[in-house]
Parts: sequence; C-alpha cells; structure tokens
Amino acid sequence: MAKRNLGSEVSPEDKKKVSKEGFQKALKIFRFTLPYKGTFFVGFIFLILSQITSMSIPLLMGQMVGAIVSPQKSVNQGVANISSNGFSQKIEHILNPSSSQLTLNDVTFLFASLLILQAIFSFFRVYTFTQVSEQSMRDLRKTLYTKIITLPIPFFEKNRVGELMSRITTDITQLQDVLSITLAEFFRQIFTLVGGIILISFLSSKLTMFMLLTFPFLVVAAIIFGKFIRKNSKKVQDELASTNIIVEETLQSINVVKAFTNEDLEVKRYSSSVQKVVDYAMKAATFRGAFISFIIFVLFGGIVGVVWYGGNLVLQGELAFKDLFTFIIYTGFIGGSVGGLGDMYAQIQKTVGASERILEILEEKSEIEVGLNKKVSQKSEVVGKPAKHNSPRTTKIQYKNVAFSYPSRPDMEVLRNITLEVKSGEKIGLVGYSGAGKSTIVQLLMRYYKLTGGQILVDGKNINEYNLTELRKNIAIVPQEVMLFGGTIYENIAYGNPEASENEVIEASRKANAFNFIESFPEKFQTIVGERGVKLSGGQRQRVAIARAILKNPSILILDEATSALDSESEKLVQDALDTLMQNRTTIIIAHRLATIRNVDTIYVLKEGEVSEQGSHDELVLIENGIYANLVKLQFENGLVMESYTPKL
Repeated sequence: MAKRNLGSEVSPEDKKKVSKEGFQKALKIFRFTLPYKGTFFVGFIFLILSQITSMSIPLLMGQMVGAIVSPQKSVNQGVANISSNGFSQKIEHILNPSSSQLTLNDVTFLFASLLILQAIFSFFRVYTFTQVSEQSMRDLRKTLYTKIITLPIPFFEKNRVGELMSRITTDITQLQDVLSITLAEFFRQIFTLVGGIILISFLSSKLTMFMLLTFPFLVVAAIIFGKFIRKNSKKVQDELASTNIIVEETLQSINVVKAFTNEDLEVKRYSSSVQKVVDYAMKAATFRGAFISFIIFVLFGGIVGVVWYGGNLVLQGELAFKDLFTFIIYTGFIGGSVGGLGDMYAQIQKTVGASERILEILEEKSEIEVGLNKKVSQKSEVVGKPAKHNSPRTTKIQYKNVAFSYPSRPDMEVLRNITLEVKSGEKIGLVGYSGAGKSTIVQLLMRYYKLTGGQILVDGKNINEYNLTELRKNIAIVPQEVMLFGGTIYENIAYGNPEASENEVIEASRKANAFNFIESFPEKFQTIVGERGVKLSGGQRQRVAIARAILKNPSILILDEATSALDSESEKLVQDALDTLMQNRTTIIIAHRLATIRNVDTIYVLKEGEVSEQGSHDELVLIENGIYANLVKLQFENGLVMESYTPKL
C-alpha cells in the first residue's frame, strides 16, 4: 500500500498537543470567512431572532395549558379580546403570568403569528449561513489548489496525487458541512441552552438547580469520549486518502492492470483499504454512539427527576401546574441542545483533523506566487532579449562544477563536478546509460531542485537571480512521453501561450507538421484528445507537443528523447518539426537514438553522474573503447544508426 505522508499518525510526544493546537489550527481555517463577516453577522441576527421565537413556544404552551385548566373567559370571547386588547397586551400577559389569563383562542393566534415569524427567520438564517459557507469554501479550494500547483517538485515526490486529491475534496467537504450546518446549529444550541437555563431559573430556582446537577457528568463525558472520537476520525480521513491513491494508480495504469490480468488483485487491494476505513469508522461510531447514548440516558433521567421533583413542588403549592408544564418543555429543549452539542462536538473533532491536514499543505513554502498573492520579492530579470514578431531569442548556458543529490537521498550523489557550456544558438547532446543523470541536468536548469554544489549560469548570471516564472517561460520541453490534457487539440496547443491568437495556433501546427492530420479529423482543432491524449497516436501527440513549444517561442529548448519511441515514418515527420523548432535556439538534446545528435555542436557523454567524454560525433567515435563509440557500435549492429533519420541541424 502507498506510503502516507500527509495527515500521518500523531507521534507520542505530540499527542498531548493535538487538542489545543488542533483547535487553534482549525480556527485558522475560519479566516476564510472574514471577507463575508457582514453576511455572517446578518445570518447571526436571523439566528437570534429565530431562537427567540423558538424559546417563546414553551411560554405559549404554558399559557395554553393555563387557559385549559383554569379558564377565566369563555372561548367565544377570545376573538373579540384579540381585537380589543391588542397584540402587545397579549405578549405582556405571556411575559407576566400573574396578569389576567389569556383565552385558548388568544394563545392560538399568537402561536400562528409566532410560527410565521419563525419560518421567515429560519429561512434567512439557513440562506445566509449557506452563502457564507459556499463562498468561503470556494476561496479555500482556490487557495489550496493554487498552493498545491505552486509547490516545488520534491513535495510531489513525497506525497501521492490521490492523497492530495483527498485533501482538496474530502477534507474541504468536511469543513463545508461544519460551516454550513454544524456551526449554525452549534450557535443555536448554545443559545437554547443559555436562554433556556435563564428562563427556567425565573420559573423555579429550586427545580433549576436540581436539573443542573447532571451537567458535570456531561462535561467529563465530552472530554473523555472526544479524545477517542478525534483519533479515530483522523484515521478514517487518512485511510480515505489511501483509497484515493489506489484508485488513481489503478486507473492511470489500467493498461498494465489488464495486460497482467490483475483486476482481481487490484480489487482485493482496494477492498482491503476500504475495509480499514470501515473499521476505523466503526471504532469512531462506537465512541460517538456511546457518548450520545450516555447523554440521552443522563438527560432523560434528568427529565424524569425534574417531573418527580416538580410534581412535589406543585403538590406543596410552591409551583403552578402550568409553570411545571413550561419548565418540562424547556428542560426538553435544554436536553435536546446538550444532546445536539454532543453530536456536534464529535463533528468538530473530525473537522479538527481535516483542518490540520489542509493547513499542512497551506503552510508549505511555494516556489512561486501567482494570481492575487503574487509578490515582488523575486528579481524580475528576463532570460534573453525580448522577442520581435515571433523571432526566437538566443541564450548561453553554463554549468560550472555542478553537484546534486536528491533531497530524499542526500547521501547519494547523482551528479558530480558537471561542467559544460552551450553557446547562444548552439545544440548539444547528452548521452549515457540509464541513470547516468541526463534528465537531472535539465531538471536543474528548470530549477526543479536546488543544487548541492556549483552553479548554473544563463547569459552569465546565476539562474537563482532570475524570476523563476520568467526563467521557465523561456524554456520549452518536448519529452519522450507527451502529456496532453483531456480537452481539444486547439486547447493543448494554445497551452504553450494562452494569449496566442487562432492564426498563431494554426501557424504553430503547420510548423510542427501537425496541421494535415488535425484537418483530417471531422472536428479538426476541436477534436477531443481524451485522457492524456489516448485518442492520438504517439507521433501525433509528439507533433502537438512540438506545436505547443513553437507557440511558446522559447529561448532554450530541451528535447528529452523526443523521437525514441516512434516508428520511422512518424520519426521523420517529428524530426522535421523539431528541425524547425530548433532553428537559432539554444538546444539541449537528451538522446537515445544517436542518429538524432550526429550533427550537434558538442556531445557530452555521462557515466555515473560525471562527464566522461565530450566532443563532436566524429571525434568521439574515434576514442578506442569509449562509451560513445561502444554505443554507436551497438546501435549500428542493431540497425538503429543506419535506419534512423539523420536530422538537419
């Protein structure tokens, strides 16, 4: 199973900090609601009004019981009294029970009015809180997505795509539920709890103190059960991330899965992970269920006690029957709010775990700033000279004693003392066995990683002195395995320069020898290429990638074995397109088929992370038992050199 990095288990020394620090981190997420604090305040006002109307219901119920038990006026007089006494006087009767008794019709009229108001207030409460939730979570999603795509390459080497997907979907959904539902309910229940206790204390202080004796037990239970609920809920979220990883890996490698008939193996692997989700969820549900059951037991036991003790007070003449009835309803309200708080406490515990994992990503350091968060901290020099009418720029590249080790393996040196030079407009080839460090050299030029030693210069300046975005804008890569997005051919070509006109996109496709095959499709440039470009052949994907690079108009061009996986016919078309792309551009070619670099200015042969040989093709083939000479001999024997198309450089 894939290793988890984000949201991993809490270390023993950190377990004590989870509660305090976890809630502090969760509160940081709520900064995304600050731009909508006005709407939140309006929603809070409607929440208070809604709760005031709700808290009036037990009072009206008490008055209704009083009107039934000891009527002072006939029912038929009720309607007349409503018009003669006025609505405000009816409210005064309710708030002052010692005043004259309301009729049943009076109370019913007030009830109907109250329910209408409550419906209006409740609607706007739900609407405004949902508005705050949706907008703030939209901002959080955008911020999290922006953060993820601006993180450096080493971050993605440590964390799997499926796990990151879980953070931006499952965890944010968890937070959204809290903001839209749980948070509003939490305030409602708090208001009900506090308001209910205040109101019942006016009805009977003795009965109120008797009821409050159950509260310490509830607080202790919340602390004890909450610890276990939080721990298991966090495990559920982590395991869900692992299931996403399995799905992502399986679907990306579906051809391999089917080729090896391992469908059953993958189903078992996924089922095992899903079962762990169920196991952790059931553990969390056990503690949550026990917590809620305990609360229900204590609350209903308390209500029975209230009825028993209150009944004695009524019999002793210390409490009116209608007040006992009102008190019991309020006790039910308070009990329901405490029970609801218990369930919401469990939900908040789950949210703490989701917040921690999201903040782990948000607190990572981005390599660039984009959009509204763009800063002016990076130097803004641009590589090469500005382009004029799509004329290419030329750039000089120098590697001076470059050394490099991957951050995950600092003890293993990948490159040692690499020194090479590519003059403006020149083309060099990088040759070597697999693992020699060819691709790493160009990755360092792109600043995917930090050098361990030495420096790389572009136009005489250290690449770290350039704005990273501007540096990469002036570099185009045509890889061996082309990655196309699942949109149209036009969108994939325009990705090289989103601001390019339609004519520029078409012209780029012509230069890349892609126009003819694109026009052969019924939808032409609007043809959907499918996931990763699966609807196009390898040669077609390469030419789309070349068109994308042409449209980008880079100073520096990197060809990473761009023709090694193609047949002879496709290779010739692609190589012709590459010839057009390479004209007057500083080019680095990572070669597998040596025929593609026979006419470059300099060939650098790598062995175990070092430059072992360098020179032109004609010079290197003369080195007795040289690495390059042996590679040429090997490919000549296999017919690769003779059959391959030799480019015009």
